[in-house]
Order: sequence, then C-alpha cells, then structure tokens
Amino acid sequence: MASLRTFLLHAFLWLGLATTAFSLSPKFYDRVCPQALPAIRRIVQAAVHREPRMGASLLRLHFHDCFVNGCDGSLLLDSTPAFETEKNARGNLNSVRGFEVVDQIKAEVDRVCGRPTVSCADILAVAARDSLGGPTWRVRLGRRDSTTASRALADSVLPSASMDLPALIDNFKKQGLNQRDLVALSGGHTLGVSRCLIFRNRIYNATNIDPAFAKERRATCPRTGGNSNLAPFDPTPAKFDTAYFKNLVKQRGLLTSDQALFNGGSTDKLVKTYSLNPDAFWNDFGKSMIKMGNIKSLTGKQGQIRVNCRKAN
Repeated sequence: MASLRTFLLHAFLWLGLATTAFSLSPKFYDRVCPQALPAIRRIVQAAVHREPRMGASLLRLHFHDCFVNGCDGSLLLDSTPAFETEKNARGNLNSVRGFEVVDQIKAEVDRVCGRPTVSCADILAVAARDSLGGPTWRVRLGRRDSTTASRALADSVLPSASMDLPALIDNFKKQGLNQRDLVALSGGHTLGVSRCLIFRNRIYNATNIDPAFAKERRATCPRTGGNSNLAPFDPTPAKFDTAYFKNLVKQRGLLTSDQALFNGGSTDKLVKTYSLNPDAFWNDFGKSMIKMGNIKSLTGKQGQIRVNCRKAN
C-alpha cells in the first residue's frame, strides 16, 4: 500500500512538473535569451514607422495563424510537394502580408540569441502586440513551430467578411472563443484597410448602411473593376482607438461581418460599451488576445524551432 502511495505521489509530482514545463509563460525567454523581446519590438516599431499599415498586417498574421490548427506558425510556411501553403487560402490570398518583416525579426532574434531560440509562432504573437501602439499585455510564450500547413483547413475555418452574427459566433465558438472575444478581437479592425473586392457587395446592396457612407465608399470602389482599391475600416486606420465601434453604431461598418456586430443582435450592447469606453475595449482586447494565443499551441518537444520561418527544418 505504501509503495502504491509513493508511486501515485511521484506520478502527481511528475504531472505537475510536466504541466509547468510545457505551459506558455511570459517569462519563457527571460533566462535563455532576455534580448529576444526587445529585438522584436525594435524591428516591429521600425516597420510600422516606415509603413503604418504594417501594424494591422502583423496583427492579422497572428490571428489567421491561430485560427488554423492553433498558433503554430503554419501560415508562414511556403508550399512544398507535401502541402499547399495557407497563404493561398481564400481568406489569405492577395491579402495577408508582412512576411518580410517576420523574416527580418527572425534573423535578428537568432543573431542576438546566438542560435535559433525563439519560434516563429512566438514571433507572430509578440509582433502582434508590439505592432499596435495601443493596449499591451504580457504575451505568453513557449510555442513551437509546426512542420506542415493546410490550405483546405484554412479555407474552412477562417471567418469570412460576408458572415452574419450567428455564423461569426459559431466560428469563434469552435476556437473556444466567446461573444466577448468575438467583439473585442474584431476591434482589431480599428487598424488597417480592406480591398474593394471584399466590401463591394455591402456598399451597393446592404440596407443596414449609412447612405452617405455607402456613397463615400462607392467613389473609390466601382461596381466593376478596382478590386484592389483600398478603403480604411475607420477614419483613423493607423491609430488603435474606438473609432471602429463608433462607426458600427452609425451603420458605417465596412464589411458585412463588421456591421453584423451591431445590427439588433446579442453583441449590440458590448459594441456600444466599447464605443464609449476605450479602457474597457483595451482591457478586453488584451485578455482575448491571450486567450486566442493559447489555441492548440505546440509546446515541450512538439513541433520544432524553425531556422527559416518559411520552411520546416
């Protein structure tokens, strides 16, 4: 009996240690490479200074990576004979960008650390935070990189700009995210722009749109042609603020999926709250980013630390 108790005690201790060792932690690189996070921040801030739109692009990379089989850097992988890159998925093609900045970050971090130490998945998570110039949070670290990618999965799980509220709620629920996460993370659209191809149907056919706003957007997005013409999600596309939510309250959401958040449904109240209370939005955004960053992360001996973010070792 005593030997059984000893065995169980050892088993619980091992399990506790294993859980601790393989959990994500903000302190993961503190000892192995304390220079890593400052290096990421320097390069991200320089990239956003050169091109303000890059902040939204880096945030989007992390989001689109996490939604496809977890936050494992799979989005960064180029095609191989074994799989097609997720960059070719409907929600990513001619849309996701910032890969050169990620390459630059990886090269610099590996240089200051003396070897490949920081995963590409962790680089995306830290770069997403550092790109905002707004809310901040302690990014949990220790992710490992996948060795494969799936365009088919990306096609099936990435949320679409044409989704209504029930579809959005269901999409986020499948990732373990609730309605508060949906609204808070959608607030990332306070940064950046979208292409005419993506919002054309809304500005010509929607009924829940401010007529003056629709007319304004039509000026640069004709019924035919101009697919790549860009328009901002809100009036301050380089500033992380609450203008996105103020727009929704005025029926000035650029995408169908944006306006769906304020269209007589269950998320209206939260949109209104965020439009009036920047602190509430920033606080919830940080919490939801941490939650999203935990989706199916590879840890411990799973996956690898890539030498080149675009290909498996």
